[in-house]
Amino acid sequence: MGKECSTVRSQLLLLLAGTAMLSVSVGISETSFNNYYSDVFHLGADARGFLEFPRELPGFLTAIMTGLLAFAPETTLAGLSAAAVGIGMLGIAAWPAKWGSMLLFLTIWSAGTHLIMPVRSSLAMDLAGCGEKGKRLGQIQAVGIAASIVGCLIVIATISGVGTNYRLLYGLGGTAALAGSLFLFSMRMPGSRLERPKFVFNKRFSIYYALNLFFGARKQIFITFGPWVLVKIFHQPATIFAKMWIVASILGIAFQPLLGRAIDRFGERAVLMTDAALTAIVSLVYGFAHLIPDPRAAVSVLGACLVVDQLLFGTGMARDTYVAKIALNREQISPTLSLGVSINHAVSMSLPSLGGLVWLKYGHSAVFVGAAALSAATMIVSSMIRSQPVSTAIGHDAAASSG
Repeated sequence: MGKECSTVRSQLLLLLAGTAMLSVSVGISETSFNNYYSDVFHLGADARGFLEFPRELPGFLTAIMTGLLAFAPETTLAGLSAAAVGIGMLGIAAWPAKWGSMLLFLTIWSAGTHLIMPVRSSLAMDLAGCGEKGKRLGQIQAVGIAASIVGCLIVIATISGVGTNYRLLYGLGGTAALAGSLFLFSMRMPGSRLERPKFVFNKRFSIYYALNLFFGARKQIFITFGPWVLVKIFHQPATIFAKMWIVASILGIAFQPLLGRAIDRFGERAVLMTDAALTAIVSLVYGFAHLIPDPRAAVSVLGACLVVDQLLFGTGMARDTYVAKIALNREQISPTLSLGVSINHAVSMSLPSLGGLVWLKYGHSAVFVGAAALSAATMIVSSMIRSQPVSTAIGHDAAASSG
Protein backbone atom coordinates (compact mmCIF):
# COMPACT_ATOMS: atom_id res chain seq x y z
CA MET A 1 0.00 0.00 0.00
CA GLY A 2 2.84 2.38 0.88
CA LYS A 3 4.60 1.69 -2.43
CA GLU A 4 1.34 2.18 -4.31
CA CYS A 5 0.76 5.54 -2.59
CA SER A 6 4.33 6.58 -3.39
CA THR A 7 3.80 5.69 -7.06
CA VAL A 8 0.58 7.67 -7.22
CA ARG A 9 2.29 10.64 -5.61
CA SER A 10 5.23 10.60 -8.03
CA GLN A 11 2.97 10.32 -11.08
CA LEU A 12 0.74 13.08 -9.76
CA LEU A 13 3.77 15.35 -9.36
CA LEU A 14 4.80 14.69 -12.97
CA LEU A 15 1.26 15.41 -14.17
CA LEU A 16 1.19 18.63 -12.13
CA ALA A 17 4.60 19.70 -13.47
CA GLY A 18 3.58 19.02 -17.07
CA THR A 19 0.30 20.84 -16.54
CA ALA A 20 2.11 23.81 -15.01
CA MET A 21 4.57 24.23 -17.89
CA LEU A 22 1.82 23.86 -20.49
CA SER A 23 -0.28 26.39 -18.59
CA VAL A 24 2.52 28.96 -18.80
CA SER A 25 2.15 28.77 -22.59
CA VAL A 26 -1.63 29.08 -22.21
CA GLY A 27 -1.23 32.22 -20.12
CA ILE A 28 0.88 33.74 -22.89
CA SER A 29 -1.33 32.74 -25.80
CA GLU A 30 -4.80 33.30 -24.39
CA THR A 31 -4.04 36.88 -23.35
CA SER A 32 -2.40 37.93 -26.61
CA PHE A 33 -3.84 36.04 -29.57
CA ASN A 34 -6.82 38.35 -30.17
CA ASN A 35 -4.49 41.34 -30.30
CA TYR A 36 -2.10 39.34 -32.49
CA TYR A 37 -4.83 38.72 -35.07
CA SER A 38 -5.92 42.34 -34.95
CA ASP A 39 -2.44 43.93 -35.02
CA VAL A 40 -0.74 41.60 -37.51
CA PHE A 41 -3.58 40.58 -39.84
CA HIS A 42 -6.06 43.45 -39.22
CA LEU A 43 -9.10 41.17 -39.08
CA GLY A 44 -12.72 42.26 -38.93
CA ALA A 45 -15.43 40.44 -36.96
CA ASP A 46 -16.34 38.25 -39.95
CA ALA A 47 -12.74 37.15 -40.61
CA ARG A 48 -12.14 36.68 -36.89
CA GLY A 49 -15.14 34.36 -36.76
CA PHE A 50 -13.94 32.42 -39.80
CA LEU A 51 -10.52 31.89 -38.23
CA GLU A 52 -12.14 29.75 -35.53
CA PHE A 53 -12.84 27.04 -38.14
CA PRO A 54 -9.19 25.98 -38.61
CA ARG A 55 -8.46 26.77 -34.95
CA GLU A 56 -11.26 24.52 -33.70
CA LEU A 57 -11.19 21.81 -36.39
CA PRO A 58 -8.64 19.72 -34.43
CA GLY A 59 -11.07 19.76 -31.52
CA PHE A 60 -13.73 18.24 -33.77
CA LEU A 61 -11.22 15.58 -34.84
CA THR A 62 -10.18 14.73 -31.27
CA ALA A 63 -12.17 11.48 -31.16
CA ILE A 64 -10.60 10.40 -34.45
CA MET A 65 -7.08 11.31 -33.29
CA THR A 66 -7.63 9.49 -30.01
CA GLY A 67 -8.99 6.48 -31.90
CA LEU A 68 -6.02 6.33 -34.25
CA LEU A 69 -3.70 6.48 -31.23
CA ALA A 70 -5.71 3.95 -29.17
CA PHE A 71 -2.65 1.66 -29.00
CA ALA A 72 -0.62 4.31 -27.15
CA PRO A 73 -0.68 4.91 -23.38
CA GLU A 74 -2.57 7.99 -22.29
CA THR A 75 0.64 9.37 -20.82
CA THR A 76 2.19 9.24 -24.30
CA LEU A 77 -0.84 11.04 -25.75
CA ALA A 78 -0.41 13.74 -23.12
CA GLY A 79 3.26 14.18 -24.00
CA LEU A 80 2.53 14.31 -27.73
CA SER A 81 -0.19 16.87 -27.13
CA ALA A 82 2.09 19.22 -25.21
CA ALA A 83 4.82 18.78 -27.85
CA ALA A 84 2.35 19.76 -30.60
CA VAL A 85 1.47 22.93 -28.69
CA GLY A 86 5.17 23.78 -28.42
CA ILE A 87 5.89 23.10 -32.10
CA GLY A 88 2.89 25.15 -33.20
CA MET A 89 3.82 28.17 -31.08
CA LEU A 90 7.48 28.02 -32.06
CA GLY A 91 6.48 27.74 -35.72
CA ILE A 92 4.42 30.93 -35.52
CA ALA A 93 7.33 32.62 -33.74
CA ALA A 94 9.96 31.50 -36.27
CA TRP A 95 8.14 31.96 -39.57
CA PRO A 96 7.19 35.35 -41.06
CA ALA A 97 3.64 36.52 -40.42
CA LYS A 98 2.10 34.95 -43.53
CA TRP A 99 -1.50 33.73 -43.54
CA GLY A 100 -0.71 30.23 -44.84
CA SER A 101 2.12 29.43 -42.43
CA MET A 102 0.17 30.90 -39.54
CA LEU A 103 -2.80 28.63 -40.29
CA LEU A 104 -0.53 25.57 -40.54
CA PHE A 105 1.17 26.09 -37.20
CA LEU A 106 -2.07 27.27 -35.59
CA THR A 107 -3.65 23.94 -36.55
CA ILE A 108 -0.73 21.95 -35.07
CA TRP A 109 -0.89 24.04 -31.91
CA SER A 110 -4.65 23.62 -31.68
CA ALA A 111 -4.42 19.85 -32.21
CA GLY A 112 -2.23 19.53 -29.13
CA THR A 113 -4.42 21.85 -27.08
CA HIS A 114 -7.56 19.87 -27.80
CA LEU A 115 -6.11 16.37 -27.62
CA ILE A 116 -4.76 16.90 -24.11
CA MET A 117 -8.12 18.03 -22.69
CA PRO A 118 -9.76 14.59 -22.25
CA VAL A 119 -6.47 12.78 -21.67
CA ARG A 120 -5.42 15.01 -18.78
CA SER A 121 -8.84 14.69 -17.15
CA SER A 122 -8.72 10.91 -17.50
CA LEU A 123 -5.23 10.71 -16.00
CA ALA A 124 -6.20 13.00 -13.13
CA MET A 125 -9.24 10.87 -12.28
CA ASP A 126 -7.09 7.72 -12.44
CA LEU A 127 -4.92 9.29 -9.73
CA ALA A 128 -7.90 10.07 -7.49
CA GLY A 129 -9.29 8.06 -4.60
CA CYS A 130 -12.86 6.84 -4.47
CA GLY A 131 -15.29 9.75 -4.31
CA GLU A 132 -12.54 12.31 -4.83
CA LYS A 133 -12.48 12.70 -8.62
CA GLY A 134 -13.85 16.24 -8.45
CA LYS A 135 -11.30 17.14 -5.79
CA ARG A 136 -8.40 15.82 -7.89
CA LEU A 137 -9.59 17.64 -11.01
CA GLY A 138 -9.91 20.80 -8.94
CA GLN A 139 -6.31 20.45 -7.79
CA ILE A 140 -5.06 19.99 -11.35
CA GLN A 141 -7.07 23.01 -12.47
CA ALA A 142 -5.72 25.13 -9.61
CA VAL A 143 -2.08 24.32 -10.46
CA GLY A 144 -2.74 25.10 -14.12
CA ILE A 145 -4.34 28.42 -13.26
CA ALA A 146 -1.50 29.38 -10.92
CA ALA A 147 1.06 28.59 -13.62
CA SER A 148 -0.87 30.59 -16.21
CA ILE A 149 -0.24 33.68 -14.07
CA VAL A 150 3.44 33.29 -14.94
CA GLY A 151 2.48 33.39 -18.62
CA CYS A 152 0.46 36.56 -18.06
CA LEU A 153 3.38 38.18 -16.25
CA ILE A 154 5.63 37.28 -19.17
CA VAL A 155 3.22 39.09 -21.52
CA ILE A 156 3.16 42.20 -19.31
CA ALA A 157 6.93 42.21 -18.77
CA THR A 158 7.70 41.66 -22.45
CA ILE A 159 5.37 44.38 -23.73
CA SER A 160 6.51 46.80 -21.01
CA GLY A 161 10.19 46.05 -21.62
CA VAL A 162 10.63 45.58 -25.37
CA GLY A 163 7.23 46.46 -26.82
CA THR A 164 4.63 44.22 -28.45
CA ASN A 165 6.81 41.40 -29.80
CA TYR A 166 4.59 38.43 -30.65
CA ARG A 167 7.47 36.35 -32.01
CA LEU A 168 9.27 36.57 -28.66
CA LEU A 169 6.09 35.83 -26.72
CA TYR A 170 5.23 32.72 -28.75
CA GLY A 171 8.85 31.58 -28.68
CA LEU A 172 8.77 31.61 -24.89
CA GLY A 173 5.36 29.94 -24.83
CA GLY A 174 6.45 27.19 -27.20
CA THR A 175 9.54 26.47 -25.13
CA ALA A 176 7.44 26.15 -21.98
CA ALA A 177 5.06 23.71 -23.70
CA LEU A 178 7.96 21.53 -24.91
CA ALA A 179 9.32 21.46 -21.35
CA GLY A 180 5.88 20.31 -20.18
CA SER A 181 5.90 17.49 -22.72
CA LEU A 182 9.08 16.09 -21.14
CA PHE A 183 7.37 15.75 -17.76
CA LEU A 184 4.32 14.08 -19.32
CA PHE A 185 6.43 11.65 -21.38
CA SER A 186 8.17 10.68 -18.11
CA MET A 187 4.95 9.42 -16.53
CA ARG A 188 4.61 5.66 -15.99
CA MET A 189 1.04 4.60 -15.23
CA PRO A 190 0.25 0.93 -15.90
CA GLY A 191 -3.49 1.68 -15.93
CA SER A 192 -3.05 4.10 -18.78
CA ARG A 193 -1.84 1.23 -20.96
CA LEU A 194 -5.15 -0.60 -20.84
CA GLU A 195 -6.64 -1.42 -24.20
CA ARG A 196 -9.14 1.32 -24.97
CA PRO A 197 -11.92 1.14 -27.53
CA LYS A 198 -11.17 3.42 -30.47
CA PHE A 199 -14.55 5.08 -30.28
CA VAL A 200 -17.42 5.08 -27.82
CA PHE A 201 -20.88 6.26 -28.78
CA ASN A 202 -23.44 5.03 -26.32
CA LYS A 203 -26.92 6.30 -25.54
CA ARG A 204 -25.94 6.01 -21.87
CA PHE A 205 -23.95 9.22 -22.38
CA SER A 206 -26.61 11.11 -24.36
CA ILE A 207 -26.98 13.88 -21.76
CA TYR A 208 -23.20 14.30 -21.73
CA TYR A 209 -23.19 14.61 -25.52
CA ALA A 210 -25.96 17.22 -25.40
CA LEU A 211 -24.17 19.22 -22.70
CA ASN A 212 -21.03 19.30 -24.81
CA LEU A 213 -22.99 20.44 -27.85
CA PHE A 214 -24.37 23.45 -25.98
CA PHE A 215 -21.07 24.08 -24.23
CA GLY A 216 -19.28 24.22 -27.57
CA ALA A 217 -21.62 26.97 -28.76
CA ARG A 218 -21.48 28.96 -25.52
CA LYS A 219 -17.73 28.56 -25.18
CA GLN A 220 -16.86 29.76 -28.63
CA ILE A 221 -19.09 32.81 -28.51
CA PHE A 222 -17.35 33.88 -25.31
CA ILE A 223 -13.81 33.01 -26.41
CA THR A 224 -14.16 34.62 -29.82
CA PHE A 225 -16.41 37.61 -29.29
CA GLY A 226 -16.06 38.43 -25.58
CA PRO A 227 -12.48 39.69 -25.92
CA TRP A 228 -13.31 41.05 -29.40
CA VAL A 229 -15.72 43.53 -27.78
CA LEU A 230 -12.83 44.93 -25.76
CA VAL A 231 -10.41 44.89 -28.70
CA LYS A 232 -12.62 46.40 -31.40
CA ILE A 233 -15.18 48.50 -29.51
CA PHE A 234 -13.11 49.66 -26.54
CA HIS A 235 -9.63 49.36 -28.19
CA GLN A 236 -7.96 47.60 -25.26
CA PRO A 237 -4.33 46.30 -25.49
CA ALA A 238 -3.03 42.80 -24.73
CA THR A 239 -1.78 43.88 -21.31
CA ILE A 240 -5.38 44.44 -20.19
CA PHE A 241 -6.21 40.83 -20.96
CA ALA A 242 -3.10 39.65 -19.13
CA LYS A 243 -4.11 41.62 -16.03
CA MET A 244 -7.68 40.29 -16.17
CA TRP A 245 -6.35 36.76 -16.57
CA ILE A 246 -4.15 37.22 -13.51
CA VAL A 247 -7.15 38.34 -11.45
CA ALA A 248 -9.15 35.33 -12.65
CA SER A 249 -6.20 33.05 -11.97
CA ILE A 250 -5.65 34.27 -8.43
CA LEU A 251 -9.32 33.75 -7.68
CA GLY A 252 -9.27 30.44 -9.51
CA ILE A 253 -6.49 28.99 -7.36
CA ALA A 254 -8.97 28.92 -4.48
CA PHE A 255 -12.15 28.59 -6.53
CA GLN A 256 -11.29 25.51 -8.62
CA PRO A 257 -10.59 23.15 -5.67
CA LEU A 258 -13.76 24.44 -3.97
CA LEU A 259 -15.66 23.80 -7.19
CA GLY A 260 -14.28 20.28 -7.33
CA ARG A 261 -15.44 19.64 -3.76
CA ALA A 262 -18.84 21.15 -4.58
CA ILE A 263 -19.21 18.64 -7.41
CA ASP A 264 -18.40 15.77 -5.03
CA ARG A 265 -20.83 17.10 -2.40
CA PHE A 266 -23.78 18.56 -4.33
CA GLY A 267 -23.55 16.62 -7.58
CA GLU A 268 -23.12 17.52 -11.21
CA ARG A 269 -26.74 18.54 -11.75
CA ALA A 270 -26.67 21.39 -9.24
CA VAL A 271 -23.28 22.69 -10.36
CA LEU A 272 -24.11 22.67 -14.08
CA MET A 273 -27.50 24.32 -13.59
CA THR A 274 -25.90 27.09 -11.52
CA ASP A 275 -23.26 27.54 -14.21
CA ALA A 276 -25.93 27.90 -16.90
CA ALA A 277 -27.80 30.56 -14.92
CA LEU A 278 -24.66 32.60 -14.29
CA THR A 279 -23.56 32.25 -17.91
CA ALA A 280 -26.87 33.69 -19.13
CA ILE A 281 -26.33 36.75 -16.95
CA VAL A 282 -22.75 37.20 -18.16
CA SER A 283 -23.93 36.91 -21.78
CA LEU A 284 -26.40 39.74 -21.41
CA VAL A 285 -23.82 41.96 -19.70
CA TYR A 286 -21.39 41.32 -22.56
CA GLY A 287 -24.07 42.33 -25.02
CA PHE A 288 -25.20 45.56 -23.37
CA ALA A 289 -22.22 46.90 -21.40
CA HIS A 290 -21.67 49.48 -24.15
CA LEU A 291 -24.79 51.27 -22.92
CA ILE A 292 -22.95 52.28 -19.74
CA PRO A 293 -22.23 56.02 -20.17
CA ASP A 294 -18.70 55.94 -18.76
CA PRO A 295 -16.40 53.89 -21.08
CA ARG A 296 -13.99 53.18 -18.22
CA ALA A 297 -16.82 51.75 -16.15
CA ALA A 298 -17.94 49.69 -19.14
CA VAL A 299 -14.42 48.25 -19.54
CA SER A 300 -14.37 47.39 -15.83
CA VAL A 301 -17.72 45.62 -16.10
CA LEU A 302 -16.57 43.68 -19.16
CA GLY A 303 -13.36 42.81 -17.32
CA ALA A 304 -15.46 41.39 -14.50
CA CYS A 305 -17.37 39.34 -17.08
CA LEU A 306 -14.13 37.93 -18.45
CA VAL A 307 -13.03 36.97 -14.94
CA VAL A 308 -16.35 35.31 -14.06
CA ASP A 309 -16.44 33.56 -17.43
CA GLN A 310 -12.92 32.22 -16.90
CA LEU A 311 -13.88 30.85 -13.49
CA LEU A 312 -17.04 29.23 -14.83
CA PHE A 313 -15.10 27.27 -17.44
CA GLY A 314 -14.00 25.12 -14.51
CA THR A 315 -17.49 23.66 -14.25
CA GLY A 316 -16.51 21.45 -17.18
CA MET A 317 -15.10 19.18 -14.45
CA ALA A 318 -18.70 18.27 -13.63
CA ARG A 319 -19.23 16.90 -17.13
CA ASP A 320 -16.09 14.77 -16.76
CA THR A 321 -17.02 13.39 -13.34
CA TYR A 322 -20.55 12.67 -14.62
CA VAL A 323 -19.04 10.42 -17.30
CA ALA A 324 -16.83 8.70 -14.71
CA LYS A 325 -19.89 8.04 -12.52
CA ILE A 326 -22.06 6.46 -15.19
CA ALA A 327 -19.37 4.66 -17.22
CA LEU A 328 -19.65 0.88 -17.09
CA ASN A 329 -15.90 0.40 -17.12
CA ARG A 330 -12.73 2.39 -16.88
CA GLU A 331 -11.88 1.93 -20.56
CA GLN A 332 -14.98 3.89 -21.60
CA ILE A 333 -13.95 7.13 -19.89
CA SER A 334 -11.13 8.54 -22.04
CA PRO A 335 -12.70 7.83 -25.46
CA THR A 336 -16.06 9.16 -24.24
CA LEU A 337 -14.41 12.38 -23.04
CA SER A 338 -12.63 12.60 -26.40
CA LEU A 339 -15.92 12.24 -28.26
CA GLY A 340 -17.36 14.94 -26.02
CA VAL A 341 -14.57 17.30 -27.09
CA SER A 342 -15.32 16.47 -30.73
CA ILE A 343 -19.03 17.12 -30.30
CA ASN A 344 -18.56 20.51 -28.70
CA HIS A 345 -16.12 21.45 -31.45
CA ALA A 346 -18.51 20.40 -34.18
CA VAL A 347 -20.40 23.51 -33.11
CA SER A 348 -17.54 25.73 -32.00
CA MET A 349 -15.63 25.49 -35.28
CA SER A 350 -18.62 26.63 -37.33
CA LEU A 351 -20.67 28.91 -35.07
CA PRO A 352 -18.15 31.80 -34.94
CA SER A 353 -18.50 32.36 -38.70
CA LEU A 354 -22.23 32.78 -38.21
CA GLY A 355 -21.59 34.92 -35.14
CA GLY A 356 -19.31 37.20 -37.14
CA LEU A 357 -21.98 37.71 -39.78
CA VAL A 358 -24.61 38.39 -37.11
CA TRP A 359 -22.24 40.92 -35.51
CA LEU A 360 -21.82 42.76 -38.84
CA LYS A 361 -25.53 42.79 -39.68
CA TYR A 362 -27.23 43.22 -36.30
CA GLY A 363 -24.48 44.35 -33.93
CA HIS A 364 -22.60 42.51 -31.21
CA SER A 365 -25.54 42.58 -28.78
CA ALA A 366 -27.44 40.08 -30.94
CA VAL A 367 -24.56 37.61 -30.66
CA PHE A 368 -24.73 37.62 -26.87
CA VAL A 369 -28.52 37.45 -26.72
CA GLY A 370 -28.09 34.20 -28.65
CA ALA A 371 -25.51 33.07 -26.10
CA ALA A 372 -28.00 33.72 -23.29
CA ALA A 373 -30.57 31.56 -25.09
CA LEU A 374 -28.01 28.75 -25.35
CA SER A 375 -27.41 29.02 -21.60
CA ALA A 376 -31.14 28.57 -20.98
CA ALA A 377 -31.10 25.42 -23.12
CA THR A 378 -28.08 24.16 -21.17
CA MET A 379 -29.97 24.59 -17.91
CA ILE A 380 -32.83 22.47 -19.22
CA VAL A 381 -30.49 19.65 -20.28
CA SER A 382 -28.55 19.85 -16.99
CA SER A 383 -31.77 19.40 -15.05
CA MET A 384 -32.12 15.93 -16.66
CA ILE A 385 -28.97 14.58 -15.00
CA ARG A 386 -29.64 11.62 -12.74
CA SER A 387 -26.18 10.19 -12.18
CA GLN A 388 -26.04 6.67 -10.83
CA PRO A 389 -22.48 5.74 -9.86
CA VAL A 390 -21.42 2.35 -11.15
CA SER A 391 -17.98 2.35 -9.53
CA THR A 392 -18.39 -1.31 -8.60
CA ALA A 393 -18.34 -2.12 -12.29
CA ILE A 394 -15.33 0.00 -13.18
CA GLY A 395 -12.12 -1.93 -13.23
CA HIS A 396 -13.78 -5.37 -13.35
CA ASP A 397 -13.19 -7.62 -16.30
CA ALA A 398 -16.82 -8.68 -16.18
CA ALA A 399 -18.10 -5.15 -16.79
CA ALA A 400 -20.49 -4.69 -19.64
CA SER A 401 -19.00 -3.80 -23.00
CA SER A 402 -19.09 -0.22 -24.27
CA GLY A 403 -21.49 -1.03 -27.09
